[in-house]
Amino acid sequence: MTDFEIMCSFENLYNAYKKARKGKRDKAACAEFELKTLDNIARLREELVSKTYRMQKYNRFMVHEPKERVVMASSFRDRIVQHSLCDNVLQKRIVKSFIYDNYASQKGKGTHFGLRRLHKFMHQYYCNHGSEGWILKGDISKYFYSIDHDILKKQIQRYVRDKDILNLCYLVIDSTEGKGLPIGNQTSQTFALLYLSGLDHLLKDEIGVKYYGRYMDDFYIIHHDKEELKKLLEIIQCEVEKLGLKLNPKTQIFPLKNGIDFLGFHSYLTDSGKIVKKLRRKSKNNVKRRLRKMVSLRKRGMIDRKKVLMSYNCWMGHAKHGNTYHLRKNVEDEFADMVGAKKGSVSK
Repeated sequence: MTDFEIMCSFENLYNAYKKARKGKRDKAACAEFELKTLDNIARLREELVSKTYRMQKYNRFMVHEPKERVVMASSFRDRIVQHSLCDNVLQKRIVKSFIYDNYASQKGKGTHFGLRRLHKFMHQYYCNHGSEGWILKGDISKYFYSIDHDILKKQIQRYVRDKDILNLCYLVIDSTEGKGLPIGNQTSQTFALLYLSGLDHLLKDEIGVKYYGRYMDDFYIIHHDKEELKKLLEIIQCEVEKLGLKLNPKTQIFPLKNGIDFLGFHSYLTDSGKIVKKLRRKSKNNVKRRLRKMVSLRKRGMIDRKKVLMSYNCWMGHAKHGNTYHLRKNVEDEFADMVGAKKGSVSK
């Protein structure tokens, strides 16, 4: 079977449907699709096989955390197609080509994996060089909105040979005019990881940079020589410009003793080699504001108790990855006051 036939099989589309409905079963579009699940999947498969499949309009809305941005959410049926495309083709054709220290949107990886790798690098650096050193920390300005469609298509061609899969990828990419990828698409995550993969391999494989990691467009390098980091910054600047991108002006080189902001934590390497992990102040303020808002929505009957507790427990689980005992206790007590619960019982 070709990759396209595998992606379009009824079984794989049905499995993609089950993934697409997770957390969405209370949504009207999902409920409507579920009324005639098998018929709708069969119809979707027929459109794909006959090459008559077309994407529906995006649902656009604003999100304000962690920063303000426009999200373009695909229709429910388009999410099914993208799940099957990513899970059955792009994972094995594209994702396996990524370096180990490319952390985002991959099975078995994520923010906590990226943090563990950073802390391992910091420990290894200390064993080899002590606590004195430098960090190059940077990211790409307006990354998703700046990705060039033609450059991306050429990159995909290196890994995907099936013409029908390529055409489907192009259809998704060109569903927005001009440059950029919709943040809400599952395929956008994979494509965005691929777009800077060449830079990853240049730094790690060709140049031999040891302490390097990237989470989407957010990256770091730890090095004992500041002048070497300046040279690497020039190389990175050149490479991203070839891709039609620009480094964020906040990109800079600073002393290792200052610590590094990465994936929600500020990590410090002490003179004794201990790694201290503190949540960023912005994260502390955001969680309290978000919980107050959700409790307010709960009191008005707009969301259920389970959703409020899920958000609270999710943040608490994230915070446990740092040196945050007193902070978590403070948030726990404030949340108990918000919901009028006995302290120590709000997670139940």
